[in-house]
Amino acid sequence: MVTKNTKKKMLKKEFEYYIANQDKFVSEYKGKFLVIKEQLIIGIYDTEIEAYNESIKEHALGTFLIQECQPGEENYTQTFRTRVIFR
Repeated sequence: MVTKNTKKKMLKKEFEYYIANQDKFVSEYKGKFLVIKEQLIIGIYDTEIEAYNESIKEHALGTFLIQECQPGEENYTQTFRTRVIFR
């Protein structure tokens, strides 16, 4: 049985696989959307929606990672800003 916690761990491995191989992937697939499952690239697409629509045809949600292939750490991090002032 696949639990929510198992899926999180599985996708963590997929993300770590992407980070470990990011430079290589960028040299081959820059600007594409990679679908990664079980530490393998199972699909390469031009758009995120195409990657999603094609991947769900054969794979359950939560079992694969869709990652845009771009250089740099900013490719997989987000910064949020607010105008709220804390006192």
